[in-house]
Amino acid sequence: MATKKQSDQIIVVEKSAKTSVSAAAAKISKPVKATVAAKAVKSPATTKTPAATTSKVTFVLPKEAVEHAETVAVFGDFNNWQNGAILTKQKDGSFKAAVELEKGRSYEYRFLINNEKWENDWAAEAYAPTPFGAYNSVVTV
Repeated sequence: MATKKQSDQIIVVEKSAKTSVSAAAAKISKPVKATVAAKAVKSPATTKTPAATTSKVTFVLPKEAVEHAETVAVFGDFNNWQNGAILTKQKDGSFKAAVELEKGRSYEYRFLINNEKWENDWAAEAYAPTPFGAYNSVVTV
């Protein structure tokens, strides 16, 4: 599920898709979700309000997707697939991190659990094939 927030309005978009991935390194087991929230920019009433150029995207893996996980990171083309953004374990057992991304673009991403298991987002807006025979999740900001 992706939630986009601008000012005080919240628009919820939910898409469900199941994709079969036949690569051993790209095992997909449980659904995950990414939430997109845009920062509103306030300006004086006499001038035109400029549009926010970045959005905060909150990546969340539910407890069921990360059983026994010690570390979870999100990698994507927004960080050149290096130095993944570390997700923090929440009280409910899920993992969560927020990343500022440039608006008007689509980003491919995947989660890495315990530095060994790749996890896709089954609730992603779309999926993009990789040269490795797997698929990446896609979020549009």
